[in-house]
Amino acid sequence: MSRNAESTAFRSALEVIRAVEPRVADAIGAELTDQRESLKLIASENYASPATLLAMGNWFSDKYAEGTVGRRFYAGCQNVDTVEALAAEHARELFGAAHAYVQPHSGIDANLVAFWAVLADRVESPALKKAQVRQVNDLTEADWFALRRELGNQRMLGMSLDAGGHLTHGFRPNISGKMFDQRSYGTDPTTGLIDYDRVAEAAREFKPLILVGGYSAYPRKVNFRILREIADSVGATFMVDMAHFAGLVAGKVFTGDFDPVPHAHIVTTTTHKSLRGPRGGMVLCQPELADQVDRGCPMVLGGPLPHVMAAKAVALAEARRPDFADYAQRIVDNAQALAEGLLSRGATLVTGGTDNHLVLIDVSGYGLTGRQAEQALLDSGIVTNRNSVPQDPNGAWYTSGIRIGTPALTTRGLGTAEMDQTAELIHTVLTQTTAGANADGTPSKAKYTLDPGLADKVAGQATDLLATYPLYPGVDLS
Repeated sequence: MSRNAESTAFRSALEVIRAVEPRVADAIGAELTDQRESLKLIASENYASPATLLAMGNWFSDKYAEGTVGRRFYAGCQNVDTVEALAAEHARELFGAAHAYVQPHSGIDANLVAFWAVLADRVESPALKKAQVRQVNDLTEADWFALRRELGNQRMLGMSLDAGGHLTHGFRPNISGKMFDQRSYGTDPTTGLIDYDRVAEAAREFKPLILVGGYSAYPRKVNFRILREIADSVGATFMVDMAHFAGLVAGKVFTGDFDPVPHAHIVTTTTHKSLRGPRGGMVLCQPELADQVDRGCPMVLGGPLPHVMAAKAVALAEARRPDFADYAQRIVDNAQALAEGLLSRGATLVTGGTDNHLVLIDVSGYGLTGRQAEQALLDSGIVTNRNSVPQDPNGAWYTSGIRIGTPALTTRGLGTAEMDQTAELIHTVLTQTTAGANADGTPSKAKYTLDPGLADKVAGQATDLLATYPLYPGVDLS
């Protein structure tokens, strides 16, 4: 698409919106301005292409399409079949997967589909076979009661939250924690790295139905071959949530033991983050789980979102292009340059560096909580998010860490030299921010002091750094 065509498309869309609710149109325009002027370092965010964005705003939004390709509960879904089949085809080819299910609306939905597919395969199907019936509706009340109890009495083992795991991996505030009896494996308290022997020991002791690999804030590679061996040794289904690093798998930066797809029984992901697509989810699996996964709707999901599946197809097609592999490698190069820049200035990093797209700063060395650091950086035009560190004394709300990532800035074209400049800006803000006190004089975990003049200066420097790398240069809304 030419730059003139992009500008025309988005200006026209905003004019249509403005005619109905101008405040929404204004907010959309303001969001583009904010994103253009801020150093976006949130590891889970990126910038989707204009083609991907436009693929979501169309008549597919008007369709109900429960079921799967060729097996819908509504008539008139032939065009939905086309885009869903294309998205699944691109996903299979991109990741080398036997089966792809592209309906999940989000990462948590993808995980729920995976969990219930495993439960259906490992618990429900044997119960139906034992009762000699085809489906749950054919069970007697007594057998149905027994099956419901058994479905709710299964175990999951995954990475602990403070070590970098995700809330959806069986933790109590999330629905997954209410579904499973969950236990966690952590990381070595000295190195911050996964200790596979301890994972194996935990698996032998706990005997989970599902062993979960994957993370949201672990800055190193994971050996999925070893985790699969551990899962096999205790009869567990091995599931990997690769939402954060899917782009590095797609771009063949993570291969062999570090590519989860050949090793896991089932893999979930989002389609945004490092994959640079629309907000949504996806499940990849081995053939034996395909039928159960395809029952995601209505088992877990509401009606599919055909307009988002169309955007997924576009983004996955983009990821199959040769230049995506170069992009994925630059994400890691930039993350490592950012880590080196911070380390050289005295920052403390969890695990001492990174192998992937993210860096986790322990800001306690600056005398700050994660919340204080996050807000001070935001004041200075640097968008990050606070995050727990291993054995975090400040808990999951205030935290002691800041998670930063490079997918978005890499999309804009910034390189390793700019990452060093970014490290300098971050370090400047954190060293000049001081923790505040509560009204009674006790230390505050939220209040902080930062000279507004310094914050404005850094924000200006951030904007100047980005000026050479315009965001959506083909979109002019003026």
